[in-house]
Amino acid sequence: MTALEWPDFYFARHGETDWNREQRYQGARDIPLNRVGQLQADANGPLLRQLLERDGVDPASLKWFASPLSRASETMDRMRAAFDVELPPVIHDPRLIEISFGNLEGRLHSEIAREQAIAPGQRDETYWQFRPEGGENYDDVAVRLVDFARELTRHAVVVAHGGVFRVLRHLVEGAPRAQVLNWAPPQGAVAQFSRGGMALYSAENTWDVELD
Repeated sequence: MTALEWPDFYFARHGETDWNREQRYQGARDIPLNRVGQLQADANGPLLRQLLERDGVDPASLKWFASPLSRASETMDRMRAAFDVELPPVIHDPRLIEISFGNLEGRLHSEIAREQAIAPGQRDETYWQFRPEGGENYDDVAVRLVDFARELTRHAVVVAHGGVFRVLRHLVEGAPRAQVLNWAPPQGAVAQFSRGGMALYSAENTWDVELD
């Protein structure tokens, strides 16, 4: 799958939810942004606008994609509010929905036994294939995203989820599975995927993410 040629695009993870703060498995549950998450989304709008101005990209020329889950769609709407031009409508694509954790959703990370699911920071490459009862594994998400890539025929803005962000790093950058599985995808940041690499920006600082 990593051989697929991806076009350049901008990506943001949704802002914080109460379940994020509580460290609950969220997955495909439709959990709304909390106030912190709304402020993160609001800050991402001017940041994205600055990046597009820097790159000479007309925001009206972009495709705008979001997961249909409300935490992602609200993040997208708040980001778009920073633009004073008419933008194309948002395409809410179900292939961007977060990885499903099945019967683990709603439970605290600390409640889950090690043999059922391992929290980030303790995973090895085999976790890529872990599928909880009624849920998905990361390969399932990769299949969805490779199919979605056919829609990315030009520059785009994509707002989705942490698990999607992890898989995109693997697919686009070729980042090792063990690395992305233990990476904490940031909220309140915008990533630019370009020419097989990723640069990550926040309102406070910017940094490039490079492979180890």
